[in-house]
Amino acid sequence: MLPMADPAVGSPRTESAIRVDAASKSFEKGVRAVDAVDLEVGAGEFFTLLGPSGCGKTTLLRLLAGLEQPDSGRITIGGQVMDGVPPHRRSVNTVFQSYALFPHRNVRRNIGFGLEMRGTDAGEIDARTRRMAELIGIDGLLDREVAQLSGGQRQRVALARALINEPDVLLLDEPLSALDADLRGRLQLELKRLQRRLGMTFVFVTHDQQEAMVMSDRMAVLDAGRIVQVGPPDAIYEAPAALFVARFMGHQNFVPIHGRDAAGVDTPLGRLEGVFGTGDHLLLRPETIRLGDEAQTVPNRFEATVEERLYRGETTEYRLACGGLRLLASRANRGQPEHQVGETIRVGVSPRGTATVSD
Repeated sequence: MLPMADPAVGSPRTESAIRVDAASKSFEKGVRAVDAVDLEVGAGEFFTLLGPSGCGKTTLLRLLAGLEQPDSGRITIGGQVMDGVPPHRRSVNTVFQSYALFPHRNVRRNIGFGLEMRGTDAGEIDARTRRMAELIGIDGLLDREVAQLSGGQRQRVALARALINEPDVLLLDEPLSALDADLRGRLQLELKRLQRRLGMTFVFVTHDQQEAMVMSDRMAVLDAGRIVQVGPPDAIYEAPAALFVARFMGHQNFVPIHGRDAAGVDTPLGRLEGVFGTGDHLLLRPETIRLGDEAQTVPNRFEATVEERLYRGETTEYRLACGGLRLLASRANRGQPEHQVGETIRVGVSPRGTATVSD
C-alpha cells in the first residue's frame, strides 16, 4: 500500500531522500550539461528543478533516474549510493513529458504494467490498479483504450502507472507542458494535493516560473548546468541571488545603484532611504510600487510619466518613465481612479518591495 501522509501536516519530513554531491555530466563536443552540482532533497518534499531550455535540469533528472550515469560525483537515493545502479533497481519512477503510454494496452493494463513485470499475482494487480485509479480519479476509465483518452486523462494514467509501484521518489519531466492553460492549472493543484496526501518525494522539472511557484516546497534555479539558487518559491522571487535569477523569475525593474551608505542608496530615481544590500542593481517588484495618492504611504517618492496603460482585469499595468529609466508598475483594481497615458503622477517605493542583485 502507498504511504498516506497525515493531511493535517503541511510540511515535508526533514530527512534526506536524495543527495547529489559534485555530480557532473558532459556530452559530445565537451558540452557540460551538469556541472559539479550539489543538491539535497528532503523526504516528502515537492522539489522543482527550474530553468530555461538547455540549463541541465532534464539531464539532472535523468541522472537521478539512472537513465544517464554521472562522469564524476555521487548520487544517493534513500541512503543508498547509486553508482552503476540501473533504472529498474532504483526506488524511483519517472513520468515523462510524452507520458509514454502503451497504445496496445487499455488503461487498466497500462497502470498495472509495472506489477506485471514484477510477477505480481493477477488478483493483487487488479485490486491495486482499482485503488490507484480511484485515488487518481480515473476509475471510470479502466477499460478505455489509450487512443480514446484526452491529454489530461493520459497524464493521470501515466501518474497512476508510476505510483502503483510505490517508489520512494517520483520524477516528473515537464508532464503538464502539452496541456492547455486551463487544464494545466487544475492539474497543478491536483498533483500538489496528491503529493501531500501520499507524503511522497516529488522531483518536478519545468521551465515555467509560475508553475514552479504554485507547486513547490523548494526549488532550484539552474543555468548552464549549475544551480544558481535554492530555496522556497517566495524567497527566490522576492530575494533573487543574481540578475539571471531575477530576470528568469519575470522581474523587469532593475535600477543601477551609484552609491550607498548606512541610510540608503543613490540611484537615477533619486535617493532611496532604508534600502540596503550589497548588489549593484536595485530590483523593484511591480506590485509593490505605489501610485498617486497611495505613494504618500511610503517613504521614497518621485515623479513619473505614464507612457502605457495595460488593463488586465484584476490588475492594471503601467509603463512609467522616470529618471531616464522605464519602470513597470502593477496595481490591483479596487475601484480607484485610473491614471492615463501622458499623465505625470507621484510614485512611491517602499524598502520592503526592493532587493539588491548583482551579475
